Amino acid sequence: MAFKLPDLDESQAPLLDHLIELRTRLLRSLAAFGLAFAVCLYFAEDIFGFLVRPLTAAFPHGEGRLIYTKLYEAFFVEIKVALFAAFFVSFPVIANQLWAFVAPGLYAREKRAFLPFLIATPVLFTSGATLAYYVVMPTAFRWFLGFEGMRGGLKLEALPGTSDYLSLVMQFILAFGFSFLLPVLLLLLNRAGLVSRAQFAGARRYAIVAIFAVAAIITPPDVVSQLMLAVPLLVLFEGSLLLMWFSEKRQAQDQPEPDLEQPEQSQPPV
Repeated sequence: MAFKLPDLDESQAPLLDHLIELRTRLLRSLAAFGLAFAVCLYFAEDIFGFLVRPLTAAFPHGEGRLIYTKLYEAFFVEIKVALFAAFFVSFPVIANQLWAFVAPGLYAREKRAFLPFLIATPVLFTSGATLAYYVVMPTAFRWFLGFEGMRGGLKLEALPGTSDYLSLVMQFILAFGFSFLLPVLLLLLNRAGLVSRAQFAGARRYAIVAIFAVAAIITPPDVVSQLMLAVPLLVLFEGSLLLMWFSEKRQAQDQPEPDLEQPEQSQPPV
């Protein structure tokens, strides 16, 4: 039996029923986030240890340390780590609740058009975060630590604070994760008919400037991180244009060809 998405619900629920359903979805999302936060808080030390590994690898073996200058700083760092991790753990549940609330108001064709974007969003975000953690952060940290040495007879040593380091890691992961959602945004605009592929292609030079500007703003102020974000974004931009080309070509093939044959004119009787 073929899978079939239902169309709009036959019954039209009043506004109060929609508000009650929205409250239920929000409470379920908050419950999932709260449960994830409790679990992540228990493992906050291990999670933070995982986030510290790129910095550990950047230091020479056996050297390097993290410090905190306020007595309460280490505690609040663990709270931030738990909140940060809880968002990722509970995101599938939150996205499912959002979809369950919105889906009844969509036609079947709108559901089929929206589902690929719903699936691609966590995949692309995870890809960007993975690139940031395994490639960009180790490279950037080694570059930052390259400034250690002697200055005027004094030793210049990196002593990163726990809170500052966590903020930097979150900036890297969120910047790369959300930036990798660029194809979703472009394809949604194209699917909605707001911008065509030809318009995107014509604005390529402006898109390149915008990508480098965004990369310079949302990443730490170093050239290495900016380039390592800008280059994948350029690839994603061109890949989005290619997907639009395939989509437009498929739509053109699905359209019926116009009937060019002229109807025969009946001869008047003699």
